[in-house]
Amino acid sequence: MNLPESDVRLFFRLYHSLLLYINNRCKVLEGLNRPSDLHKLNPEDLKKLKDRLYGSSDLIDSFVKDNPENLSSEEQEIVSTWKNFVRDRFYIVRHLKNHTVFLDSSHPPKAYGVLGMLTSFEEMMGPGLPIMVDATLLPFRNLIIYDGTLLSFNIIFGGGIRRSINDSYSQAKSLGIITTLPFSSEKVKSEDSEILRGYLKTEYSRDVHHEEIWELIGKNPDLMVVYCEEIGRVHARTYKKRLREAGIVEGWFALIDGIIIAGGKTQKEVERIMKSLLPPEKIKLVYIFQLKAK
Repeated sequence: MNLPESDVRLFFRLYHSLLLYINNRCKVLEGLNRPSDLHKLNPEDLKKLKDRLYGSSDLIDSFVKDNPENLSSEEQEIVSTWKNFVRDRFYIVRHLKNHTVFLDSSHPPKAYGVLGMLTSFEEMMGPGLPIMVDATLLPFRNLIIYDGTLLSFNIIFGGGIRRSINDSYSQAKSLGIITTLPFSSEKVKSEDSEILRGYLKTEYSRDVHHEEIWELIGKNPDLMVVYCEEIGRVHARTYKKRLREAGIVEGWFALIDGIIIAGGKTQKEVERIMKSLLPPEKIKLVYIFQLKAK
């Protein structure tokens, strides 16, 4: 998804006015007299100007206060929000319907839903993901965009790195994709149950986050129900294959600790057997699954 064209024009008008103001005030480059001159800059000089901007958010406050371009109050508010920029190295990990996902390398990782400008990120970068980029993310009318500059790295990631990146994305997604700036942890879903489900999603993640998994459960034993549910799904996939290989076409089955303890033609039958075998406190740890005829 891209920012509407009218908003793209507004962004660049405001952003270039801000950069020209900073150059006039800080004397970074020579020969800049109007915002349109910024289009002539080479990448190195443009980076110098942006480094000065992001090196001191006070310059944004000064621009808004002086208001050399006679901006409206709404336009001033837009520029003011840019103090909440996020400048980092990211992995572009997904092109989704509403945005492209930029993943940072913090702990826990954070995923930002970012809109493209006139050209979508998929058109710019291609479909082959992940891609590593240096970028600056900016708020714009309750959305997240970038400042018009992306530095991509021509790196081919091996299987191990890809698994690690995908694992980080799963963790970030379990907390919620950030779609507005500034980022506030209070706005992000961070229940321990969701974090645990993220850790348990893949075999790789379960191995990497073994200690974190049991630390969460140790702090909150009620999460054992979530653990058994997710691990039950994993074992069920294996058992479904083995049951079909044994000639069983359909039925219901109950699992606990990776072991089938009951089976039958109906769910009620399996639940009745299960309850007759287990103490009451263990019932909630059982995972019941259905084998359907193909």
